Amino acid sequence: MNIKDFRFEGKGRFSLDDVRTSLDIDKDEELRYEELTAQNTLRMGELQDKLYAEGREGLVILLQAMDAAGKDSTIKRVMSGVNPQGVVVHSFKQPSQTELAHDYLWRAVTHLPPRGFMGLFNRSYYEDVLVVRVHDIWKGYAMPKRCLNDGRDTFFERRYKQIANFEEYLYDNGYRVLKIFLNVGLDEQKERFLERIDNERKNWKFSAGDIDERELWPHYMDAYERAINATATEHAPWYVVPADQKWFARWVVSEAIVDVLEQIDPHYPELPKEAKDTLARSRERLTGEGR
Repeated sequence: MNIKDFRFEGKGRFSLDDVRTSLDIDKDEELRYEELTAQNTLRMGELQDKLYAEGREGLVILLQAMDAAGKDSTIKRVMSGVNPQGVVVHSFKQPSQTELAHDYLWRAVTHLPPRGFMGLFNRSYYEDVLVVRVHDIWKGYAMPKRCLNDGRDTFFERRYKQIANFEEYLYDNGYRVLKIFLNVGLDEQKERFLERIDNERKNWKFSAGDIDERELWPHYMDAYERAINATATEHAPWYVVPADQKWFARWVVSEAIVDVLEQIDPHYPELPKEAKDTLARSRERLTGEGR
């Protein structure tokens, strides 16, 4: 299994009908993939330490999915080996009045990590071309008529272009952007919703509004497909991850993160001669104590 099988860089036409939410992998393989994920987690920690020490490049990971696709558990499991001191995590929920008074990318910019850090967005500015499109929220925005009068398709085509330009801007300013779509199936989502209802320990995860959104599934798939096609590039690719088997999805996500960190190829800073001389003198002083 190659990570490239799940990556789309904008060449050709992407269709969700052509990708699967579950692969024909025997359940007996679960332990092996969990071990591979654990190995990737260790490798991720090593690379993150160098990324933080070097402080030259940042990594922004966007995690998008339908409800119950496993975003939170993926974050918890895959990121378990990184140093929290070098990671910025932000969940994009319904925008506040302050955020709505700014351009839609403003809240993303305010939560970008410093170079040397990893930023993890649980949902992201892509909500502004997903839920905003599906529910036609854009029609009620307090914006000039010139921004709204050209119709729905034109409004979102502009946003796709803006997002692609924004991600190219980030790349040109020292950031890598890794975009992940956890592609859960409709039937699997139903089973996970039922588990949340039937299992008291998971009741808190369920919202009746999730069912309302589920009824809009075809519209969301169309919105995702449009967004992926319009914004996937070599420097900001999309990874469309089969998410029905959580243990496999976690491996793909961990593999994608390690892959981009290895592309960055961070190194510990090389100290100048004066600093090395200072270290040598400090060592002599420490080893000479008590003599």
